[in-house]
Amino acid sequence: MRTALTIAGSDSSGGAGIQADIKTMMANGVYAMSAITALTAQNTTGVTAIMEATPEFLGEELDNIFTDIFPDAVKIGMVSSSGLIVKIAEKLKEYDAKNIVVDPVMVATSGARLISEDAVNTLKEYLFPLAQILTPNIPEAEVLSGMTITSEEQMMEAAKVIGDQYGCAVLLKGGHKVNDANDLLYHEGTCRWFYGKRIDNPNTHGTGCTLSSAIASNLAKGFPMDVAVERAKAYISGALAAMLDLGKGSGPMNHGFDITGEYVKEASDHE
Repeated sequence: MRTALTIAGSDSSGGAGIQADIKTMMANGVYAMSAITALTAQNTTGVTAIMEATPEFLGEELDNIFTDIFPDAVKIGMVSSSGLIVKIAEKLKEYDAKNIVVDPVMVATSGARLISEDAVNTLKEYLFPLAQILTPNIPEAEVLSGMTITSEEQMMEAAKVIGDQYGCAVLLKGGHKVNDANDLLYHEGTCRWFYGKRIDNPNTHGTGCTLSSAIASNLAKGFPMDVAVERAKAYISGALAAMLDLGKGSGPMNHGFDITGEYVKEASDHE
């Protein structure tokens, strides 16, 4: 069985962060491991508190993972301070980690800011150059490219700027009023659009975590970059289309929409 590691924050409500990552990895057929960068107290309406791991403890987590069950892919999500970012980069280089997917998380779906200003610069310097692919949304891509993005042409320009700067693929996610659900993959000098049908579901908590983890899962299984993205897009569309409706705010998706069999049956199914 292929393996994948998520390095990210915990979401107490289960819809984003390492909880979303682990569910996604399992649903996409890989064995999931996690190194937790921070505990968050949050639910579908927002984040109320964040307690970070120390860089030393995060390093211990990563040592234990890489020296025992080596991951076939690594997904990196919320890392909110410079010390943690430097430690992750140090360990990824030490163990020569492969198939690194970086979701440059800066703002939660609910609008809460998740990362300090100096951490953005540290991400750019230490972590992005190690990535095989970055998965920014439009606000994040504006920060990373220094551009304003209001059209598909500007999406293509920004993705090229970011990809060329860090020497990696870039999946620039649409939405944010630029287009409906069309994402742009910039990879090896070429652009490819992934056209999605906008799903009328306000419950989008954890979509970024889920997409990046699905990409990592598919890279772990040996799919080429464009196929890994295509499969991840199809998975997240299914998870949204399942129309799970939990919580008072922007709720989670149903990560297990495609899991069937004896052990998901409800009591009523046996009557």
